[in-house]
Amino acid sequence: MGDSSFSASYIHMVQHLIEKCLLFHMTKEECVEALFKHANIKPVITSTVWNELEKENKDFFDAYYARNGGDRMSESETTQKIQKMLLESSVTTESSVTSPASCGSSVGSQNENDQDKHN
Repeated sequence: MGDSSFSASYIHMVQHLIEKCLLFHMTKEECVEALFKHANIKPVITSTVWNELEKENKDFFDAYYARNGGDRMSESETTQKIQKMLLESSVTTESSVTSPASCGSSVGSQNENDQDKHN
């Protein structure tokens, strides 16, 4: 049962990364290559998730392919954006694990700053 939970979570992460690739106007092949190179996700997994997204969102992908035929980024731009996306993804994952006590520390700092202004 733990494996299915991990699998669903993993597939959801791959879907999220594919959606980020779509925002960068990447083709399926570019996305598969980028996720393999930068996130160590096997091409067959990315391709399978992409295919399922296409089936579930046919109208979106028809419009996506029609619109993005000539609107392309260079490979270096794409690489930079993917690295930034992966970094942001890992930061988001880490911040969701932080304890509520860590949120209070920034409030304390703000209160101290306010007191300094009044003194």
